[in-house]
Amino acid sequence: MHKSFYHYLMKYREEPPRDELAAFANAAFGDHSFPKTADSYDVLSRYLEMDVDYLPTMSVFDTAWEKYEQDELNR
Repeated sequence: MHKSFYHYLMKYREEPPRDELAAFANAAFGDHSFPKTADSYDVLSRYLEMDVDYLPTMSVFDTAWEKYEQDELNR
């Protein structure tokens, strides 16, 4: 079954966050406007670049996206 990026990202949530990926997952969880069903890099990156301030750098998203794509390929 195909997972949205948000659903995939939630497996990295943890308190307290031990790294930037966990902090991203925690922040996305609290972001009620996050596009939870999106699975498009363009849609997600546009949202993150324009509408949020919780990512210190977009490279955190890029790393998470690469892991997501790899996971989807291995399904």
